[in-house]
Amino acid sequence: MKTLTTDALLDAVKQWVEIESPTQDAAAVNRVADLAESQLRAIGAAIERVPGTDGFADILIGRIPGETNGEGILLLGHMDTVHPVGTMAGPLPWRVEDDRVYGPGIYDMKGGNVMALQALTHLHDTGRRPKLPVTVMFIPDEEMGSPSSRARIEAEARRHRLALVVEPSGDGGRITVARHGIARYYLKTTGVPAHAGAYHWKGRSAIREMAHQVTAVEAMTDYDRYITLNVGTISGGTHENLVPIECRACVYAMVGTVESEAEVREKLMALTPVDPDVRLEVTPGLFRPPYAKSPEIQALYDHACALAREIGFEIPGERIAGGGSDGNFTGALGLPTLDGLGVVGDGPHTHHEHLLKSCLVPRTTLLARLFETLD
Repeated sequence: MKTLTTDALLDAVKQWVEIESPTQDAAAVNRVADLAESQLRAIGAAIERVPGTDGFADILIGRIPGETNGEGILLLGHMDTVHPVGTMAGPLPWRVEDDRVYGPGIYDMKGGNVMALQALTHLHDTGRRPKLPVTVMFIPDEEMGSPSSRARIEAEARRHRLALVVEPSGDGGRITVARHGIARYYLKTTGVPAHAGAYHWKGRSAIREMAHQVTAVEAMTDYDRYITLNVGTISGGTHENLVPIECRACVYAMVGTVESEAEVREKLMALTPVDPDVRLEVTPGLFRPPYAKSPEIQALYDHACALAREIGFEIPGERIAGGGSDGNFTGALGLPTLDGLGVVGDGPHTHHEHLLKSCLVPRTTLLARLFETLD
C-alpha cells in the first residue's frame, strides 16, 4: 500500500473481520492466521508458525529485518475474538454509519492488527524499512488469558528491546502506559443432598453456602485501591426438589499492584465455609500480572505523541487500563511496553462494537513512523 487511504484500510479491515474467529474455534482462528501469514510473506517476513496446543489455534510469528541488527521491536496482537461464528449474520453485521464501522472483533482487535500490517506494508511498498528488526506475533487465545501462548510471548520478550501492542486505544484515543493485573479464582462448595420436601432439614445446601461466599468475595472490592472482585459465573444444583450438593463460581479479580494481588490471593485462599458441614475449595486460575509505567515507557509515550503532532493530530492522553492484554506479560518482565496503539472506537465484546474510520490513516501513519524511528 504505497498510499494510505481510508477506503483501502477499511477494505483490509473488512477482510479480517469477515473471518469470524472465536477463541474456541481453532480452525476459524487458523483461517485468520492464514490471511496474516500471506500478508507477512508478501512483505518479505520470515514466517514461523507454532502449532496450536490444548485445543487452541497456531501462534503466528513474522520476522522483518530492520536497518540494524540485534534486539528489535516485538509487535503483539491477537487473532481471536469473543463473538461466536454467525454474529455477522445476526446481531452485529458489517455496516458503516457515518464515521462508525461495526463488526465482530473490529475494535478488539482486528482493526489494530490490520493497521500494524499495513504500516509495515506501506514501508515495504515505498522502499523503506523499520530502523530495528520487527517481530510480529499474532496470538490465538488472548481472550481466554493466553494459556497456550504466555510462555512463548515471554520468551520472545526476553529477546527484544521493546514491545508495541496494537490493542484498541481507550477513552477516545488514549495510549495505554500501564495495566492492572487480572486473576481468576474458582470456588466450589460441596454440601449434603436431601429431598427438599420430606427431609429438607437433613440437607446442607451448596448453593446457600456459595451465596455467603459471593457476598464475602465481592465485599473485598476497594475502588480507591483499584481492586475489584466480580463473581461472573455461577452454577449448581441438579433439581428443584433436591437440596443442592454442589455449586461452582468463577471470580474475576482486578488488582492494581503486585502487592494487591498477593493480598487478594491470601484472602481468597483463606475463605472458610459459613456452614461447617459444607466443604469449600478455592483454586487459583490464570493470572495476568500488572505492570506500571516506567521512565522508558514514558519516553516511548512522549515519542509517540511527538510523532502524532508531526503527522497532524494529538494523542488525547495516557491511561492505565483495567482490562488485560498480552502487554501485561511483557511489561511485567520489565520490557518497555507501549499498549493501546490500535484503533479508536468503542463497544468491545458487545453487539455495538465499532471503530471510527477517521482514525485509520493517522494512526496507521503513526505506527509506520514508530517503526521508522524507534532505535
